[in-house]
Amino acid sequence: MRRLLDWIPAIAWAALIWTSSSHNFAAESTGPLLLPLLRWLLPGASPATLEQLHWFLRKTGHVVEYFVFALLVARGVRGSVSGGQKPWEGYTLAIVFLYAALDEWHQSFVPTRTASVTDVALDGIGGVVALALMWWRTRRHSSAWTNAAR
Repeated sequence: MRRLLDWIPAIAWAALIWTSSSHNFAAESTGPLLLPLLRWLLPGASPATLEQLHWFLRKTGHVVEYFVFALLVARGVRGSVSGGQKPWEGYTLAIVFLYAALDEWHQSFVPTRTASVTDVALDGIGGVVALALMWWRTRRHSSAWTNAAR
């Protein structure tokens, strides 16, 4: 039961990602929401600049959503893998990349969406950054304990 509880946040986030791959989150759907906000924030910006910012925000969303997904998957994997020496990072990255590819494949069936290898790469970057941050934090924390023990 404990292992299942470790996975519930990652499963819920995966469902949110899957839902955001629907036609409701296509560029044509987010534009009418984001472009007026960008126009209000940057009243002097040209329409081309606003479109580029809209594109940038959408691509940044890939990195952010898979950053969070990687943290949640790592939580599930670390709870499921026995022993601290197992390669939980590799399992986590494999799940993140596989889910990113599956999500893009799913988008290929949505008429208003397109599948993109670039988006899978952006998703993977979010996962790699999350794991790098976890590694850095763990290393920093363990070195603080080592220095305190001296």
